[in-house]
Amino acid sequence: MRAQDSATLPSAIADRPATARKTAPVTAGAAADATAEAPSAVPAAAPKAAPGAGGSAGTAQAALGVLCFSFSFPATAWALTGFGPWTATGLRGLLAGVLAALCLAAARVPLPERRHWPGLLVVSAGCVLGFPLLTTLALRTSSTAHSAVVIGVLPLATAAVAALRAGRSGARPSRLFWGSALAGAVAVLGFTLLQSHGLPGLADLYLFAALLICAAGYAEGGRISRELPGWQVIGWAVVAALPVTALTTALALPAEPVEFGGKALAGLAYTAVVSQFGGFVVWYRGMAAIGVPRASQLQLAQPLLTLIWSVLLLGEVLPAAAPVTAVVVLLCIALTQRARV
Repeated sequence: MRAQDSATLPSAIADRPATARKTAPVTAGAAADATAEAPSAVPAAAPKAAPGAGGSAGTAQAALGVLCFSFSFPATAWALTGFGPWTATGLRGLLAGVLAALCLAAARVPLPERRHWPGLLVVSAGCVLGFPLLTTLALRTSSTAHSAVVIGVLPLATAAVAALRAGRSGARPSRLFWGSALAGAVAVLGFTLLQSHGLPGLADLYLFAALLICAAGYAEGGRISRELPGWQVIGWAVVAALPVTALTTALALPAEPVEFGGKALAGLAYTAVVSQFGGFVVWYRGMAAIGVPRASQLQLAQPLLTLIWSVLLLGEVLPAAAPVTAVVVLLCIALTQRARV
C-alpha cells in the first residue's frame, strides 16, 4: 500500500508573504481551536496484535491442512476401486474446479493481477495436475503406507525450493533448521528404502517426481498467499486447470472401467472437495502466516498420520519400523519449529 501524504498547513496561511505577517497575541481559546482544527502530521499508531497470535493461528491452520492431506492417499485408494487412474485424476480436478469457480463467483472475486498468474500456473501444474496424476499412478502398484513415507521428503523439497525462490532477498533458515529438516527427511527416506529392500521401483520414481513438482507448487502458493487469500490462490489454480482436467475426464471416462461403489464415490468426493480444494485453503493461509519453510516441516507428520489411516481404513499392515520413524520425525518437527527461520 502507498503511504498517505503527511498533512500540510492550510494553503491560506502558507501563501501569505513573509513580510506581511504580524505577530499577534494568541489567546488560550484560539490556541485550543487551532490545535483542534489543525490536521495531525503524525498518523495514529495502529493497535498491536497480541504477540505470537498470528504464529499460533498460522501453525494451527498449516497443521489442519496436513491433517486433511493425510487422508488423501487412502481416499485415492478408495477412488481407484471404481475408477481408472486417469479418470480419477480428471474427475478430481474437474469437480474441484467447478466448486472453486462457484465460490469465486459467489464472492465476486476479481481476476488476479497479471503478475500473479505465472505463480498460479506453477501451483496449477504442480498441485492440481502433476502431483495427483503421478501419485495416483503410483498407488496402482504401491501400498498407501509405502507411498506416504516416500512423499515424506516433500517438506525438505518445499523448504529448499522456497529458499532458492527467495534468493538473497529472503531470510535464510538457520543451520539448526536445515539440520533438523534433513534429519527428518533422511529418517523417512531410510524407512522407504528399508521397506523396498533398497531398490526403488517404478512407483517410487512416480512419487519422487510428484514430490518435486508439488514442492514447487507449495512454495509458490505460499508466496502468493501473502498477497491473495489462500482460498483464492488454490481456487484460481484449479480453475486454470479446468481445460486440462475436463479434457482428461472426457478422454479417460469412456476408455477406463467404471464401477460406482460407495467407497469409490466417497474417495473421489474427498479428493476433489478436501484434498484438492479445502485442505489447500487452510494450508496456504498457514504458510503465509508462519512462512513456507516452517510450515513445510509440519508436513513431516503427514506420512505417519497416513500410516495410521492406512491401517484403520484400508486394513494394511503397519511396518515394524514405523514407531521408530514416528519418534524421529516428531523430534525433528519440534526442532524446526524452534529454530530461527
